[in-house]
Amino acid sequence: MHAWLFPGQGSHRPGMGADVLKRFPDHVAAADEILGLAVGELCLHDSGGLLRDTRHVQPALFVVEALTALAAREDGAPPPGVLAGHSLGEYAALFTAGCFDFETGVRLTRHRGELMARAAPGSMLAVLGLPLAEVAKALERHGAAAVDIANHNSATQVVLAGPREALDEVAARLKEEGLARSVPLRVSAPFHSRHMRDAAADFAEFLARFRLREPDTPVIANATARPYGPDVAGTLVRQIAEPVRWEPSMRHLLDLGATDVTEQGPGNVLTDLWHTARRQYEAAPPARAAER
Repeated sequence: MHAWLFPGQGSHRPGMGADVLKRFPDHVAAADEILGLAVGELCLHDSGGLLRDTRHVQPALFVVEALTALAAREDGAPPPGVLAGHSLGEYAALFTAGCFDFETGVRLTRHRGELMARAAPGSMLAVLGLPLAEVAKALERHGAAAVDIANHNSATQVVLAGPREALDEVAARLKEEGLARSVPLRVSAPFHSRHMRDAAADFAEFLARFRLREPDTPVIANATARPYGPDVAGTLVRQIAEPVRWEPSMRHLLDLGATDVTEQGPGNVLTDLWHTARRQYEAAPPARAAER
């Protein structure tokens, strides 16, 4: 079975979507009208530096990924048996699965970006080389009560979120102990953590205006690492303030029988994470049986 993966923020860059934006002028014009700016100019050139602002990155990346998926279908690509998107990428996956139309996706991602930009100040920190359980122990050991696990990307890649000072302290302690390498992320808020709960509550009110359909192709949810059910809106609200469970999501894709993936968007980060998860999955079948 083939899977399509849709990347999130961090994959965006000037020049993204060059091959698909010109193929769908009506879609681009609709996005321009909703956003009040020229999406093509933003994605291709970003002369105003707006791609440093999550308010603009989120809808722009959605447009590129949604159109990339439409182009793949037009070009006769094998249809996916399952979909997954990392954080913001989940919206392009849900669009591809028929949960809402293109214009609705632009409106949802624009409002999500606006709410997340206004959220509590903070940042995020990638911890490399340490398993999730050991990261959790380190947070407890160092009294990092304000720091949450925000992304579980692979067996040895975890992202933390919280106040900037608290993250700096965690990074310093990990360096002292020689346990892991940490890399600050260039973000302006502690995404996918308890610090986003107000944004999640506001987004729930906004989502109530829309009628979202259940996916016609399974979409693995970040919040649960399992396929979406009928409560699409509720699961999207959870996603804002809960961790992205990407590594468990990749294991579930493998449980479902996925054999290969196509990354529908800029970059290849998710493809690399998929190959890592697959190697580990194939190397440890007894562990998989125990988990189930």
